[in-house]
Amino acid sequence: MVDIFYKSNGKIVTADAVGVLDSLGLDDVVWIDLFTPSGDEKRSVEAFLDTTLQSRATAEEIESSSRYSENDTTIFVNTNFMIPSPEKYTMESVSFILHEGIMVSVRNAPLRSFTDIQRKLVTNFKAFPTGYHVMLGILENRVDMDADMIELMSKEIAQYSKRVSLGENVGEKFLLDINQLQENTMMVRENIVDKQRMISSIIRSDKFPRDVVSKMNILLKDVSSLINHTNFSFERLEYLQNTVLGLINLEQNKIMKIFTFVSLLLTPPMLIASIYGMNVALPSVGGIWDFFIVLFVMLISVFCAFLIFRHRHML
Repeated sequence: MVDIFYKSNGKIVTADAVGVLDSLGLDDVVWIDLFTPSGDEKRSVEAFLDTTLQSRATAEEIESSSRYSENDTTIFVNTNFMIPSPEKYTMESVSFILHEGIMVSVRNAPLRSFTDIQRKLVTNFKAFPTGYHVMLGILENRVDMDADMIELMSKEIAQYSKRVSLGENVGEKFLLDINQLQENTMMVRENIVDKQRMISSIIRSDKFPRDVVSKMNILLKDVSSLINHTNFSFERLEYLQNTVLGLINLEQNKIMKIFTFVSLLLTPPMLIASIYGMNVALPSVGGIWDFFIVLFVMLISVFCAFLIFRHRHML
């Protein structure tokens, strides 16, 4: 699938077939969006731009040399876009190719940032005169969405912290939920760091217009603040996890303390019972009150042990 945005009579017109490129020049086209493109569509765009589009394997490379590169006429940028879902977050690689002011985007998943900019491009062409400005708009939109995502995660962390403060029952499921939040936070941070590295490379380039570079500098500061926010969120999660583990350990210690106290409390009567259970001649044995005397001695030993533990503040 392909969407081509080109200038016609002072406005932006869209086309969904690569055949329209035969009647257009490089100055007419602003953006070519390739969504799960076929081989013929990629070859047609490569012929129109007289360049080579990167493969998906190249786009997914993590080396810095593969994330950003440029030659005399073309700029290649690869980055990841995060797709949140109720169960887990996923990363989708996206390639940007900038050639003669035209931006070509190659992706394999629907992304809200692209849909939003496509709508803005058609309604407000002056804000996106070149492919450089379109790319800037997509990145700004994506950073805003990342900020919203981090804010939602912060609210979720605050809710978990409130549950702990209210003394709710915490257990294995609670710890697993916190662990999932940690995994999501790390993925968000990884995604934002990727944006930071990409924007830094763009700023160092001399091929981008000055107005785009100045806005990229502002965007880089926003990204840096988001990284600090994710670091703080991760620290909160670690503190919350340690607090929950501490509470679980305290609860287990209380249970062990009860078992230990009961076993120690019953040790004296068990000793007395074992002595009088021996098959030997013992004092105070032979009368009808023997059982009650031994039982009374056992109860006295339990009471004495209880007083000793209480005096030593062991209860």
